[in-house]
Order: sequence, then structure tokens, then C-alpha cells
Amino acid sequence: MTIVINLVVSVLVIILLQYLGMIIFSWMTPFRDMEELKNGNVAVALALGGKFMATAIILGVAAFTNTSIWFMMLWFAVGYVCLVAAYWIFELVTPGFTISEHLKQGNVAVGIMLCMVFIGTAFAISSLII
Repeated sequence: MTIVINLVVSVLVIILLQYLGMIIFSWMTPFRDMEELKNGNVAVALALGGKFMATAIILGVAAFTNTSIWFMMLWFAVGYVCLVAAYWIFELVTPGFTISEHLKQGNVAVGIMLCMVFIGTAFAISSLII
């Protein structure tokens, strides 16, 4: 019975952290992600999908490598901060334009690149989670 309770609690914490991660990412953009999705903005969909995948990668590795929910949450937080930093670093190394403006305009190239930045960062950071 204890195993079932631990599994249910772990799954609920994972869902909560994934949702929280997506909310925080949505606060980082000056536009409403869901409105852009409703309007068919592929660039925003790619960036949002990359954010979701990246948080899931970090969360999955944190859950797999830690037997304690608290350590899983701690390592997720560390990884998540790195994802947020990757976004701002990407913004800094593209001084000719603002990423969020190009995403809102539907620039698919920027959406793909940002998606890959998130996923690549997640894989790299996940290798550090112990």
C-alpha cells in the first residue's frame, strides 16, 4: 500500500511541477501563449512545445535519479532555473531582434531554434542531475 501512495504522490507532484513550470514560462513572454496557439501561431507552438519537452526531460531525470520527492523537486528547480537562464542568454546573443516579437509575428525559424535551445539545454542539464 505504501508503494501505491508514494507512486500517486510522485505523479501528482510531477504534474504540479510541470504545470508550474509552464505557468512561469508563460509569464516570461509579453503575449498570451494560449491566445497565440488559438490563432494558429506555429512559432509560438514550437517554442511552447520545446518548453514543455525541456521541463519534462529535466523532471523525468530528476524523478528517476532521486528516491526522495524533496530531492526531485530540488533538482527540478535547479534544472528549471537553467532553462530560464538559457532563454535569457539566447535573448542576449541575438541583439539584432527580440525573440518574443518574432515569435508573436509567427517567425517559425525562431520558434524552431528556441525549441532546440530548450531541449538541448534540458539534455545537458539533465546529465548533471544526480
